[in-house]
Amino acid sequence: MHYDDPSQLLGKAIDKVRATEAKLLQAQGRLPVLKHTRWLLLKRPERLSEKQEPKLAELLKLNLRTVRAYLLKEDFQLLWDCRSPTQANRFVKRWCRRAMRSRIRPMQKAAKTLRKHRPLILNWFRTGRSFSSGAVEGMNLKAKLALRKAYGFRSYKSYELALYHTLADLPLHKLAHRFC
Repeated sequence: MHYDDPSQLLGKAIDKVRATEAKLLQAQGRLPVLKHTRWLLLKRPERLSEKQEPKLAELLKLNLRTVRAYLLKEDFQLLWDCRSPTQANRFVKRWCRRAMRSRIRPMQKAAKTLRKHRPLILNWFRTGRSFSSGAVEGMNLKAKLALRKAYGFRSYKSYELALYHTLADLPLHKLAHRFC
């Protein structure tokens, strides 16, 4: 299973809540208050335009499941202010408990995923808040590319050699087969 970063995970959950609630409101014949609010809810508040800020303020006055999900998402951003893995662990546990009690299905699903991947999230705090998964993602991409290039070779050894050459950027002998 692929794991999105927490922000992506919560963004997808909010979008699901918003879409479901917008359809429900439309079916009830109520005003389309959630129309054109997707990016408004997904953007970080500090990145909102001057035109978007009052629209978000109006939306936050409403008692909607979407607003509750948005507030949970924004509250989760406080995790990155934690100073230690212990503090972060407590924060994630408390946040997940609140999300589970919210009775908002997509947020509950996100909380379950965050609980499952809590050790991965806490690794960022254990590494002194300096580790980025970008390097790991880059290596994974190179490994997948090597696999694609070695397609058709019938042994694991061929794939292993292609992987070593790709990841280590080793020079190939002029008579050696080039993997595309």
